[in-house]
Parts: sequence; C-alpha cells; structure tokens
Amino acid sequence: MNVPNSPASSDAPKRSRRLVTPGRCAALIILIGLVIIVTTSRHSKVAASTASLQTVPTTSVSRDTIWRKRNIQSEFRPYQEVDLHAKVSGYVQTINVDVGDRVKEGDLIATLEIPELVADLEHAEAVSRRSQEEVKRAQAAFNDAHLTLTRLTAVQKARPNLVAQQDIDAANAKDQAAAANLGAEREQATVSLSDVKKLKVMQTYAQITAPFAGVITKRYADKGALIQAGTSSSTQAMPLVRLSQNDRLRLVFPVQQSDVAQVKPGNEVEIEVPALSRAFKGTITRITDKIEMATRSMDAEVDLKNPDLNFIPGMYASVNLTLDRKSNALVLPVEAVSRGKSATVMFVAPDGTLEERTIQPGLDMPTKIEILSGLKEGDQVMVGSRALVHPGQRVIAKPVTLTAEAK
Repeated sequence: MNVPNSPASSDAPKRSRRLVTPGRCAALIILIGLVIIVTTSRHSKVAASTASLQTVPTTSVSRDTIWRKRNIQSEFRPYQEVDLHAKVSGYVQTINVDVGDRVKEGDLIATLEIPELVADLEHAEAVSRRSQEEVKRAQAAFNDAHLTLTRLTAVQKARPNLVAQQDIDAANAKDQAAAANLGAEREQATVSLSDVKKLKVMQTYAQITAPFAGVITKRYADKGALIQAGTSSSTQAMPLVRLSQNDRLRLVFPVQQSDVAQVKPGNEVEIEVPALSRAFKGTITRITDKIEMATRSMDAEVDLKNPDLNFIPGMYASVNLTLDRKSNALVLPVEAVSRGKSATVMFVAPDGTLEERTIQPGLDMPTKIEILSGLKEGDQVMVGSRALVHPGQRVIAKPVTLTAEAK
C-alpha cells in the first residue's frame, strides 16, 4: 500500500544539508589547526628543554668482592747455606771443587795435610802398645802374688802352726799391691787408647765433606793454603768454600706491624719475578712470630722448589699479599668518588637532579672502593670531572661501563 510522504521525511535531507555549511567547515579546520599548533609548540618546548640539559656519564652502585693488597719487595735466599771450616789446622793438600760445582751430601770437598797430627798419632799408638805390655806384666805379677797368698792360706788351714802369721800377712800385702798396680796399668792403657782414638778422629777432620747437597758458591782457599781450625778466633779462621742449597729456596719478605695479625702459615700469595718475567702463586710456609724492633715488621717465608736452578739466590721478587677479603660488598669505581675532607659522590636522582652526598668509604682498591654508608645498591652516581656541573642541576644520565680489576 502506498503511504504518502509525510512532511518530516521530506525535510530530513534539507536539515542535513543545512548542518554541513562552508562556515562550519572553516571553523572546524581552524580548530584542528590550533590543536596542531599547540601540540607542536609543546613538543618543541620539551625538545628544547631536553636539548639544553647536559649529559653526564654515570655508573651504578653494585655488589662485588673487594680486598686490600700489599705489594712487598723480597728476595730469594738459599734454603741452607754454610761456610765450611776445618776443625783442625793444616795445609790444603787437595781441593776437589770450584765455584758452580754441584755436590752431593758426603762428597769430599778438600783434604788437609797435618804432619804434626801424624806424628802425634804414631806416638800415641806407641804409648798405647807399651801400656798394653805393662798391663800384661802387672797381670803376671798379680797372678804370682795371688797364687802365693792362696797357697799359704791353704797350708795354714790344714796345719795352723806350720806357717808363720807374718808370712801370710806379707803375702796378703804383696797380693793387694799387685792388684792395685794391675788396676793402674789398665787405666793407663785405657787413657793411651783414648788418646789414639782422639787423634784418629782428628785425622778424619782432615777430610772436609759436604754436609748436604748443594752448589759451591764461593771458594776461599787454594792448594797449599794454611787453614786454621774453625774453633780459633774469627780473625784467623778462614773457611774453605761456601756451600748453598739452591734446589730449594726461601722467599723472605717483611710484613708490616698492622698486617701481622692477618698473616698466617698457609696463606696464599702471588709472586712476580721481573728478571724472569714469571708470575706464580705460593703459600706462606712459616713466620717468625716476632716483630723486629728496628723495622717494626715480621718476616714471613715461602718455600720454593728449584730443581732446574732457574731462580738464583739474591734475585728480587714482588709478593702480592691479599688482606681483608670481603664478598658481596657495595662498591663503586674510584672515578666516582671525590676525596677531600670527606669522601663525596654526585648522586643522580631519578628525575636527573644532581645531589652531592657524603659517603663512608671502606676498603680501597686501585679501581674500586667499598661503600659502607651513604648509598644503596642500584643508585646512579656520576663519574669523572665535576667542573661543569653543580648540585641541584638537572642532567641526562648516560650509563658507562668501566674496566673492573681482575679477581
């Protein structure tokens, strides 16, 4: 069925055409342009403000292992070293070693010629032989006297009135005298034999042998030289050679009084030998447990095996001693800390504002420093020169990576 058009339906297109007019379009365009201009202006101001801020390098507070090190100069010493003296005086008959020779324990170093000792030994042996003969003679006299006394005593018991008491008393006295004489001769024989043994021992001193394996590092005498006994005064006694045990060395270094409590046998140290361009680790073998009054330091020693004799006694070495090792400590690079009357850092707030903070430093290493108070983990801190910035200034933080010390 056809429905006639109503007035409302016929007027709708006309109202729509009236809403979208040229004036309204122009107003809309102007409004959009104003919004764009305002937005662009704001962005330009923000960009200009950002461009005016200074960029500074920063680093963050982190946790790491830190320690304190002492670099101590030291030197290698022989494990054992001795000047070999003679116990008796004499002339050097032979000397079998020279500087640089390696010897074993018991090897013959030199032989001395001692004519007086040979003559004394011959005389003592003759006296000893004569004493032995005297003992035999005294023994025979004692046997004769004792046998006479025994027979007279037996006769007196069998026939009491046959032997006079005076004869028995005389025989008894003779027997006792013979026994005493025998005892004296035996003692004299013992003394004579002792003199022979003593001279024979002294004769063995004419041969100087090596008390331990090592290297001859110095030679004091040649063949024919007169050597005084080592028991004489030091101004007269001259050693034959100096023997050093170099296949095992002692590295001796002084420890300051403030560090003595932390140094114990078994502590590990790092050793550098510049002359050989070598570095290795060692262990403290012993300490003196005594502070020297002159230096206010205590000696510590590291034993080192040296079978190839690459390390020479007297050679210098550098010992790196690690002290006060701490794990999980708050640390900062040293470039971030300013040292004056107090230690300070330039803290960078989350909004970029600089704030000068006083901190309490702890252990100090060449590349990093421990922070005891004033900062927490993750805080951003400026590094480098502060000449162009000041507290309260806003900056742009640029994190940088600094080279850390090898552990």
